[in-house]
Amino acid sequence: MNIFQNHTIAKFCLAAITCLSYALAAAASEAAPPVPSIANLSYGPAPHQLMDIYLPSQGKGPFPVVIWYGTIWKPGKVAPGLDHFLPANVALAAVEVRTMEDAQADKVAVPVSYVLLDARRAVQFVRLHAKDYNLDPDRIATAGSSQGTLPALYVACAGEKADPNSSDPVERVSTRVTCVGAWRSQPSIDPKVMQDWVPGVKWGAPSLGCSFEESLQKRDDLLPIINQWSPDALLHKGTPPIYFYNNWGLIKPEEVTDTDYRVHSPLWALGFQKLAESRGVTCYSEFPGHPADKYRDMWDFLISELTQAPK
Repeated sequence: MNIFQNHTIAKFCLAAITCLSYALAAAASEAAPPVPSIANLSYGPAPHQLMDIYLPSQGKGPFPVVIWYGTIWKPGKVAPGLDHFLPANVALAAVEVRTMEDAQADKVAVPVSYVLLDARRAVQFVRLHAKDYNLDPDRIATAGSSQGTLPALYVACAGEKADPNSSDPVERVSTRVTCVGAWRSQPSIDPKVMQDWVPGVKWGAPSLGCSFEESLQKRDDLLPIINQWSPDALLHKGTPPIYFYNNWGLIKPEEVTDTDYRVHSPLWALGFQKLAESRGVTCYSEFPGHPADKYRDMWDFLISELTQAPK
């Protein structure tokens, strides 16, 4: 083999290695999860009161923001829909809350109160510091998937919870939001309502400080707590628009267990939608075989409501 052939082979190998390197780098870039613009921002003094903020790379802001709640039994943040929100110049705040496990460790009588108080504090914190993070304080939505829908709905259904007399500046800020997205939701902690909407379902313990069976047995005694914290009990005419999305239809898929289907059934959404309509609240419900009017999907709803809302 002559020098020219060696040189040609070497150039070919180098080009092949370079192309492979670029391909691997591109694949790694596509597989890598998005990096928050601001990570592990504390919105309260507890270790699990944290949020990540994802800001659009285009546009000047201030940006509307979706506050998305994570898990409520174990601590965790989730950030779905970034491929929808960020190109539409909508920011996302992925929120971690103190959990019911934390509440039990602290011997709190109503464990779900930790979760829901943190949910509204996150909204107040974002609104108070909106200018610092290039966010629009007048265009804030709440959303969640599965267990995370409970805090999202609570904030909206509870109405204004600002405390103008509080010594904490965060608590003096408005809790009102523009709209709510609920993905595979459980919108109630009332055991009777759950069973009425989704027969046979058992969900939520120890939100009320006891097992599901105990909560059903003692429901009358627990009603004051239920009325204080459950989104369906708090739902009122001033509640902003709500969009429910379920990926399963009214017939259980064969590969899905009965328990999983009941917990994530679209029957929850239909029950809540009927209640919302009776109270004059706009509520959409989408699942296979049941499209929602006006919007393509939940992402379209959240983005449209936020970007069209007056400042």
